[in-house]
Amino acid sequence: MLTDSLAYLTRSDELWKTSIIGGLMLLFGFLLVSLFLVWGYVVRVLERTTHGDDEVPRFEDWGEMLIDGAKASVILLAYSLVPIVVGGVLAGIATLVAGGSVDSIGAAAAAVTGLVTFATVLVVAYAVPAAITNFAVEGRLAAGFDVGDIRPILASGTYAVAWLLALGIVVAGSIVTGALNAIPFVGVVLGAIVAFYALVAASHAIGRAWFDLHPVPLEEMGNDDDEMSTERPAI
Repeated sequence: MLTDSLAYLTRSDELWKTSIIGGLMLLFGFLLVSLFLVWGYVVRVLERTTHGDDEVPRFEDWGEMLIDGAKASVILLAYSLVPIVVGGVLAGIATLVAGGSVDSIGAAAAAVTGLVTFATVLVVAYAVPAAITNFAVEGRLAAGFDVGDIRPILASGTYAVAWLLALGIVVAGSIVTGALNAIPFVGVVLGAIVAFYALVAASHAIGRAWFDLHPVPLEEMGNDDDEMSTERPAI
């Protein structure tokens, strides 16, 4: 799976064009439009790979890609708020329990708050790829929050292995990106390209795991390529 995911983008006849566009979009991610387009591309990757299609999508249909990316970002933001809220509530409770004291009670309360918040971050990080993938498959924003669909995926060993693989790819990409950033200008651009490549490879791993759990070949989707971009069948 690792080799397959890392080689995914290389199957495109527009490898460098796609990688450079994606890298530049990621580099200018502080402009929300660029960030939305990156996530829109990720949605395209997930949409294809979850149905067993390894054809690499192109940067096209920009308007639809922008909308899908914005929706994926909403899902990501919503899940990201969970540990923030949990941490804030626990911090407030810990403050009340400790009463501003720095004794053992205050230290214990702070430690529990930190551990629970960290655990919540891990749970959210584990769930987000599945949530965005479910949205990519069904094409509905609400699908990203459909616990009934997502829970069986999260409980599967196939998804767990794919998630760990995707995490490893992203972490490795981040390390390489950090090293390249030390090179003035060119290194920053190359680092962004590597980060985009890693994000796509990680998304491919998640999408293939989803396909392994819900094998729905493209020929059974009931839509041609044009319809596929606007009507995504639910699994």
